Amino acid sequence: MAKARKLKQLMFTIPNRAGLLAEITTAISSAKVNITTICAYEMDDKACFMLTADSYAKAKRALSKLGIEVQGEDVVAVEMPNKAGQLQKVAKKIADAGININYMYGTTGTGRTSICLFKTSDDKKAIKVINK
Repeated sequence: MAKARKLKQLMFTIPNRAGLLAEITTAISSAKVNITTICAYEMDDKACFMLTADSYAKAKRALSKLGIEVQGEDVVAVEMPNKAGQLQKVAKKIADAGININYMYGTTGTGRTSICLFKTSDDKKAIKVINK
C-alpha cells in the first residue's frame, strides 16, 4: 500500500558547466547532509535542480555558501511497494480525485519500496486520497 506525506524540496537553476553536479554534491555531503531524492537536467544552458535531503535547512545553507539562491517548495512524497502496477494505482487515485499532476520523478531501486515525488494542483488532497 502506498503512503504519502508532505516534503520540502529545494529547487534552483544556475548556469550549467562541467563539474557542477560534483560541486553541489560535495557541498551538501560536506555539510553531513544526505540527498534523499534528486532530479537534475539542462535547459537553455541552465542546470535545473530539484532535490530533497535529510535536512532541508542544512542543505539550503550549504548551497547558499556557493552563492546559489534556493527556492523551497512543498511536494508529495509517495513510498510504495516496488511491484508492477503500484505507480498506476497512485496515478489513478490522483486522477479520480480530479487532481492535476504538474510533474513527478522517482526511483524504484532494487529494494522492496520505491519513492516518487509529485507536485500537484492540490497536494493536500493528493496526500489524503493516496493514504485512503
